[in-house]
Amino acid sequence: MDGNPLMPAPLPALAVLLCTFVIASDLYSRRVPNVCLLAALLLGTCWMGMSWVRGDAGPPWPALFGLLLGLAVFLPMYAFGWMGAGDVKLFATLGFLLGAKALLPIWIIGSLLAGMHAMAILMSRYWLRQATTAGDGTPTWWTTSPLGRRIASARQGRQGLPYAAYLAIGALMTAFVPALLYWPKP
Repeated sequence: MDGNPLMPAPLPALAVLLCTFVIASDLYSRRVPNVCLLAALLLGTCWMGMSWVRGDAGPPWPALFGLLLGLAVFLPMYAFGWMGAGDVKLFATLGFLLGAKALLPIWIIGSLLAGMHAMAILMSRYWLRQATTAGDGTPTWWTTSPLGRRIASARQGRQGLPYAAYLAIGALMTAFVPALLYWPKP
C-alpha cells in the first residue's frame, strides 16, 4: 500500500475490499451494487474527516479531486451509451479512495483486460454459438445446467463486458504495486 501522507492508509484497504465485492458481482451478475459504492464512500469520508481533524492526514481535497476527475472522465462515455453507470460510479469512487494519480493506471489496466476479453469473444464466436445451442436452436448443456440458469437469471438479460471487474483488477494492481502511480521523468 502507498504511504502517501495526504491519503490515510485505510483508504487503499477499503478500496481493496470494495474491488473484491465488485469483481465477484460484476462477473456473476453484470451489476455493481450501489450499496457497496455508497458504503465505501461513506466510510472513506468518515475516516478521512476524522484523520484530518486529528491532524493525521491532510485535507480531503485530493480525494475530492479524484472523485470529480473520475466522474468527468467517464460520465461522457455513459452519456453516449458506451458504458454502464456502475462503471462510472466505481471509477469515481476509486478516484476518491486511491487518489487521482491512480486513475490512469486503473483505466489502462482495466481497458487492456476488457480489450483482451473482447478479442477472445470475437475470436470464439463460433465456439460460443455451438456451446449454447445445438446448431438447430435447441439448448445445450450450458444453458440447461443449474449454474448456467443461475447466471442467466442473475444477469437478467444484461450483456456486455464486465468492465467494472476489470477496473477493480486494475485498482487492486495499483494498490498493491504503488510504483504504477509514479511515471518516470524524461
